[in-house]
Amino acid sequence: QVQVVESGGGLVQAGGSLRLSCAASGNIFSINVMGWYRQAPGKQRELVASITSGDSINYADSVKGRFTISRDNAKNTVNLQMNSLKPEDTAVYYCSAAVVAGILRTYWGQGTQVTVSS
Repeated sequence: QVQVVESGGGLVQAGGSLRLSCAASGNIFSINVMGWYRQAPGKQRELVASITSGDSINYADSVKGRFTISRDNAKNTVNLQMNSLKPEDTAVYYCSAAVVAGILRTYWGQGTQVTVSS
């Protein structure tokens, strides 16, 4: 089995920074892609950022220039450095990992709350 665990959420004032971390563990041969999604109250889940094992990165337009995603393939971890946070960034942030364990399967963490006050 595979576990995905996020950490680093919290409460921060607008303009501040947070760093989210995610670790995948268990029966993993490799991870094809890890990403961060978020879901604000009353809104659909949206992709924030993703990064492949080959270091191909995608960002949502709303976070470009403010957020930075990085990964450590050896540790099966992914980080999201969030700077210049805005109240509209408030959401539950979920980590996902597409894991190769015989076959490719996507796993999700439980989410971590990020709240940005004005």
